[in-house]
This record gives sequence, structure tokens and C-alpha cells, in this order.
Amino acid sequence: MSKRSSSLAALSAVVLATSGALADQSTIKLPGAHPDYTFEAEPHLLVAPFDDFRPGVGFRGTFELVDNGFVSSINNTVGLGFGADWSRDHFRVPVVMQWNFWLSRNWSVFGEPGGLVDFGDKTRVHPAFYAGGRFHFTDRVTLTMRVGHPTASVGVSFLL
Repeated sequence: MSKRSSSLAALSAVVLATSGALADQSTIKLPGAHPDYTFEAEPHLLVAPFDDFRPGVGFRGTFELVDNGFVSSINNTVGLGFGADWSRDHFRVPVVMQWNFWLSRNWSVFGEPGGLVDFGDKTRVHPAFYAGGRFHFTDRVTLTMRVGHPTASVGVSFLL
């Protein structure tokens, strides 16, 4: 075997041996295997797809209420979220229940049923529902994406 073939074989063996260690591992069946936090602070950019796609900015703050959520056999938490979203001609104040599912070290998803007060041309109360996901840069900082009614947003969350 030539020196080049031996080097290629050794490199292939190292890559194959370490590739499993680099993969993200599921934590959904490990209750409590998520960052320990009490408050999530999330500044974000938003669009209002049901309101002429008006761009805006906002903030969502969520207090963790239950560390091991409604299903005790999986990795989930439940929180209460409050927010403020500004877009042209609208100021919205959502209040939601956030149910988090911690899928892996790098990914979590959530659903948010609730309601909001919309201070637009006239004050109205609306139901609200959002679904979203987080890519975890670290245990404490995530890229957070949310879609729903009446807005969609992208922001950065800080788990405090």
C-alpha cells in the first residue's frame, strides 16, 4: 500500500470514528435535560402577514412556570409570555402560554396559544396562536423564529 493510500485510509477512519460524536443527540425523552432558566428575554423583528406585511419590532418575555411540563415522560416546560409588538399603525400586547419541547441540545420548538390587545385604529382584543422554534447557539442564547396569527418574528432569545 502506498504512503498516499495509507494516509487516505487513516484519514477516512478518523472521520468515520468521530462523525457520530459530532451529531446532535435527541433529548426529548430526557425530562429536565434543558437549560435551567426562569426568564426568556427575546427582542425581535416582525412582519404582520395578516396586515399588509407591515414590518416592525418587538419584545417577548416569558417566565417559566413548570420545569417538567404537562407530559412528565418528555423534556418539556411551560411558561407565561408577555410581549409588545410595534408596526406601522399598530401596537400589540400579546399574552400567551408557551409550551416548550426540548428536542436536542441545539433545537427546541414551542406552541403559544393566547390572546392580544391590538391598539390600532381602534382597540380590539384578538385570539392569538403562534408556533416556533429555536436554534441554540449556546445554552443561553438562541435564534428564535415564530409564525402565527397575527404576526411572524425572528429574534434572539436570552435564557436568564
